[in-house]
Amino acid sequence: MAARPIVDLLELSPDFVRDPYPVYARLRADGPVHQVRAPDGEEFWLVVGHDACRAAFTDPRLSRAWMKSGSIGQIINTDQDQPALAHMLMSDPPDHTRLRRLVAREFTPRRIDTLAPRIQQITDGLLDAMLAEEERRADLIDSFAFPLPMTVICELLGVPELDRDAFRGWSNEMVARTSPEAEARAYEEVPAYLGELIAAKRAAPGQDLLSAMIHAVDEGGDRLSPRELIGMSVLLLIAGHETTVNLIGNGMRALFAHPGQLAALRADFGLLDGAVEEMLRYDGPVETCTDRLALEDVEMGGAVIPAGSTVLIAMADADRDPERFKDPDRFDIRRDARGHIAFGHGLHYCLGAPLARLEGRIAIRTLLERCPDIAPDADEAGLPWMPGMLIRGVRKLPVRW
Repeated sequence: MAARPIVDLLELSPDFVRDPYPVYARLRADGPVHQVRAPDGEEFWLVVGHDACRAAFTDPRLSRAWMKSGSIGQIINTDQDQPALAHMLMSDPPDHTRLRRLVAREFTPRRIDTLAPRIQQITDGLLDAMLAEEERRADLIDSFAFPLPMTVICELLGVPELDRDAFRGWSNEMVARTSPEAEARAYEEVPAYLGELIAAKRAAPGQDLLSAMIHAVDEGGDRLSPRELIGMSVLLLIAGHETTVNLIGNGMRALFAHPGQLAALRADFGLLDGAVEEMLRYDGPVETCTDRLALEDVEMGGAVIPAGSTVLIAMADADRDPERFKDPDRFDIRRDARGHIAFGHGLHYCLGAPLARLEGRIAIRTLLERCPDIAPDADEAGLPWMPGMLIRGVRKLPVRW
């Protein structure tokens, strides 16, 4: 089988970072698997199309166990002995099964629903402060979309308020690095901080999730090791806010760009649940999955991914596939968006999806109720985007009211 040339995504469209969807559609028309070069120069294999992406998520030949089966330095500027990576997202069964079991009971939909009053209280407090601005202008990300989920997950885990700005910097480097050196520093500094916090909570437990994880023991007597406690805390802190920040930001951008849909939602908040699902489908907060490792040569759609290759699954494209969603480039809050894979698929489906959905519903509704005249305060084309292809969202979203 003749090898195809590497596809440079920026050559297909210089506007790829802001609007990758036409590029993904062009690739999908030519097949489900392509070797590509990303805007940052990284090269990997990319899976596109709804059916192919779902299949890739459940293919055991595409592994997340980098520290057992590959070299973590292939995807992250750090070494293999990193407690920050000792979590379920970096593992395959049976390790993944064991780790997920030890924390899953803290994230049941019923338990997450009990957080709604506190999430509403935090939302109202943030909007009180934002709406007090005399100029009636603000950056929606800085004032609202970021501090809301960060406050929720830090309170849930028991991270002191004074340390939350540091976590924002670490998290940003881990999901959308500004440089390899800054990424490496984050992977060194987070475990050091969390090790001290865990020691303090072991000595004086609180009512928080981190204290619960320290003392959690399953029926067989299994518990998280000290490394696993750090790794799971890192995962929950990062995944617990990055998705919601960009669900809110991308969702509001979509509403601003479709005033008819915005008016319909304001007129009938009975559409809210469906609107949040459509926001996730149309322009979700996670563009591609975390990197997979091909454990062997993998044939997909007429292409062979060589053993040892890095593989990414384009969730953003899967949810714009016309084979799955009619007229997929149309934003329609009345659409039945079920079946989207914005939170992944299979055994790595996002554990925090119920929390992200709850925060998204409360945030969007309260924002629209309290800011009836909110509107964008900058040209969409000039907004600063998150680097990389993992998290999709803007760093700033100026608004006025």
